[in-house]
Amino acid sequence: MQQQNQNHMGSFVRVKKAVLVAPSEPTPSRVLPLSALDSQLFLRFTIEYLLVYTSPHGFDRDAAVTRVKAALARALVPFYPLAGRVRARPDGTGLEVLCRAQGAGFIEAVSDYSASDFEVAPMFVTQWRNLLSVEVFKPVPPLVVQLTWLVDGSATLGVGFSHCICDGIGSSQFLNLFAELATGRVRLGDFEPKPIWDRHLLDPTDSAPAPMTNVGTKHPEFVRFPDLSGFVSRFSQEELSPTSITFDKTWLNELKKLAVLTCGQLSELPYTSFELLCGHIWKSWARALNLSGKQVLKLLFSINIRNRVKPSLPAGYYGNAFVLGCAQTSAKDLAEKGLGYASGLVRKAKERVGDEYVREVVESVSSSSGVSPDSVGVLIISQWSRLGLDRVDFGMGRPVHVGSICTDRYCLLLPVHDQMDAVKVMVAVPISAVDRYEFFIRSPYY
Repeated sequence: MQQQNQNHMGSFVRVKKAVLVAPSEPTPSRVLPLSALDSQLFLRFTIEYLLVYTSPHGFDRDAAVTRVKAALARALVPFYPLAGRVRARPDGTGLEVLCRAQGAGFIEAVSDYSASDFEVAPMFVTQWRNLLSVEVFKPVPPLVVQLTWLVDGSATLGVGFSHCICDGIGSSQFLNLFAELATGRVRLGDFEPKPIWDRHLLDPTDSAPAPMTNVGTKHPEFVRFPDLSGFVSRFSQEELSPTSITFDKTWLNELKKLAVLTCGQLSELPYTSFELLCGHIWKSWARALNLSGKQVLKLLFSINIRNRVKPSLPAGYYGNAFVLGCAQTSAKDLAEKGLGYASGLVRKAKERVGDEYVREVVESVSSSSGVSPDSVGVLIISQWSRLGLDRVDFGMGRPVHVGSICTDRYCLLLPVHDQMDAVKVMVAVPISAVDRYEFFIRSPYY
């Protein structure tokens, strides 16, 4: 199969080969139900990772392709649902996976990009789109892997996971097994933790709480507020400009000092780096957009519930095991009050989540009304910096860049190569606000 894509920067990506890779051993033939959390409408998309590797001089590409494809086939044995196909349940109550070893997608491609092209933000949202050409498969499998050789001898690995099947932690679990099999660092039978399906653990139960009647006070993520600022049209009609900025340990310590100065009351515990970064990004983003002071703004972020539910989920559970934390305030308060205020809202949103909270969400998203998050006034932040993606080594060393195929309106916190305490922040903002955003994000004291 030959496919060449050209963008207006002059760079190209040419697909050399696209094949389906089945599990290397027989796997169960069955239909597996996805959980109520897995089946949410807002998760029906593909998680798209982009890992960039520099390879040594004289690296054998053909041997690497053979090794990666074989490792993919072996990794699909315990993770066989990723070789199946997602479909709606016949009764319309959610989604399920038809497991017949149909296979995951594997693509080999070449490009005139070089590793240094990924040291800065892309020029536009979809610039790197063709480094994961999932559309060459019809239908698109739940897992697609694209290995692209770059002009300087480096390589990118684009990986797409159906978000309905796994969350960030689950996808990282698979990627680390996949990589360790490719390098021979582990045998399939020795890998821990073993993947666990058990999606019924996050389905409604007879003893679950009734669907939420007080949704506005306990679960603001599902409440819809009026659009007072043309927010939706601005994000849908205006060109978005990707940004990238790295916060090292020194900068994070400065944010901690600023938060203490502006929190209004002494916090019992210092703010975490996550709380500080979320507060600072949210404030900078809101100020840059210059919205009506009365506009309700929400910051949504994933909260891992594996150890927040009772009993805890088993180790190896790779389904969607998160709910959305929601910090909420007015544009006026977010802009005028200090970093301590914004970071405190993030902390309170985290503290609200316990077993009962999770069960209320499960019950409500699976009810006939099917609540889902709104997009008006919303910034979503995903923390990829703690997933272990920076350790995924397929034999070319650890990745020098970890990010997303497309830098979009969803803000990503990413690991930084060889800087354990640093975090890279990538998000796209309307082009009319990008200069203001970059000024505020770099000027926390302003």
